[in-house]
Amino acid sequence: MSKHEHAHEVQSTIDEIVGAMSSKGWRITDQRKSLAALFAGSEGYQSPKDVYEHMRQKYPGVSFDTVYRNLRLLSEMGVLEQIYLNDGLKFRARCQTHHHHHLICLRCEKTIPFEFCPMKQVPGLPDDFQIVNHRFEVLGYCGDCSQSPGAPSEEPAE
Repeated sequence: MSKHEHAHEVQSTIDEIVGAMSSKGWRITDQRKSLAALFAGSEGYQSPKDVYEHMRQKYPGVSFDTVYRNLRLLSEMGVLEQIYLNDGLKFRARCQTHHHHHLICLRCEKTIPFEFCPMKQVPGLPDDFQIVNHRFEVLGYCGDCSQSPGAPSEEPAE
């Protein structure tokens, strides 16, 4: 992806997050724009504590409760995705470009998109159930983390 395409994607994500806030009647403050920019520019997941620490640098008066409440509400609006990883709940901006899923490294939390969608192959779903959304994430260890010292290894076969 070129620098121009990346910059356009970041701005598009900021616009989507700010637009969701606006559509719910939120005042669009510099603090909320900064929150949107943090997620738009981040490739991985952020913990509420990570977000709080980032926001506190520019806005020393911000409270953890306010940050957490905004993360939860943005997740409910569908502009942030959330996942429980090893050390708790994490958030990231929803992918906008097209439908895809992710491989997520349990050590470094790098996310790697992949295009295959397993929903088309799931047998036995009720015909009268209307699916409106789904997520498919594969958790494991990326090539860098699986090769590093102290990396998890497979259990020996018995």
